[in-house]
Amino acid sequence: MKAYIEERAIEVANFIISSNATVRETAKKFGISKSTVHKDVTERLNKINPKLAKEARKVLEINKSERHIRGGLATKEKYMALGVLREQ
Repeated sequence: MKAYIEERAIEVANFIISSNATVRETAKKFGISKSTVHKDVTERLNKINPKLAKEARKVLEINKSERHIRGGLATKEKYMALGVLREQ
């Protein structure tokens, strides 16, 4: 594995852990695809630093379990902005 890929995988994991970032947020921040973020954390980082990989995966699992809530809130905000819904 090339050195810059290893460095990126470590930076990605540290960003995810420090900011509780989602895969999408991380991909946008680093200018890489969501697939690359996922591969960095689940495969590459496991070979470099298993402890760091475990911590990052833990954050991503929490985000994954909450994504349906964030999606619902985004939809609610969208329809409120359109005036279809009212705050209750």
